[in-house]
Amino acid sequence: MENESKNDRFKRVAERRTRAVLRDMRILGNCGNKGNYSYSPDQVRRIFLEIDQAVKEARGKFHLPRDKEFKL
Repeated sequence: MENESKNDRFKRVAERRTRAVLRDMRILGNCGNKGNYSYSPDQVRRIFLEIDQAVKEARGKFHLPRDKEFKL
């Protein structure tokens, strides 16, 4: 890995981290089982607001260009 290109390193690290996030999201989904857990709609809303905010912040770090300029 000493001679690994930045792109190869990105792919290796991003794939591993993405798999971990997706695995954790599936595990979080298990909390939706009403037979094992009790929760309020507000608790669920707060969880997903936090996740949505984290996704927005992570996406923003990639400096992706806008598809097109907004015009009225």
